[in-house]
Amino acid sequence: MREQHETSEDAVMTRIGQAVILLHAGDREEARNRFGELWTQIGEAGDPLHRCTLAHYMADTQDDPGDELAWDLRALSAAEGLTGERLAWHDSAVAVRGMYPSLYLNLAADYVKLQRPEAARAHLDRARAASDALGDDGYGDGVRAAIARLYRQLAGG
Repeated sequence: MREQHETSEDAVMTRIGQAVILLHAGDREEARNRFGELWTQIGEAGDPLHRCTLAHYMADTQDDPGDELAWDLRALSAAEGLTGERLAWHDSAVAVRGMYPSLYLNLAADYVKLQRPEAARAHLDRARAASDALGDDGYGDGVRAAIARLYRQLAGG
């Protein structure tokens, strides 16, 4: 059963990855459409790793800050539902822990857009506290730099 589960997991993560490529190439609408189709298939009660990953990227396709916040909150909720057993089925246990700083950073940025600085600071503090899970690599450096930039933005505004 585990092999079958892993095969289906790989297929879903591959499809998410394909939509992320579209998003990074600038085709937000097509990425949003594909993420939406996947979300319908996965559902609110689906695999937390899939929901976390999908919602994390779906937020980036939104035009409305309120919608972006809703997707980022779904991503965080799904991440909090991940268990050690579930993570053992996928190679991304470390990656998921490393996602928390980004998840909190995204929420902070959403609250800035919605002119809710207190909520933004609270999530930014969580991002900073979780940043020890980040590696010393380009991704980790980028997230830490973004946290610092948003702190400066909040201090100046």
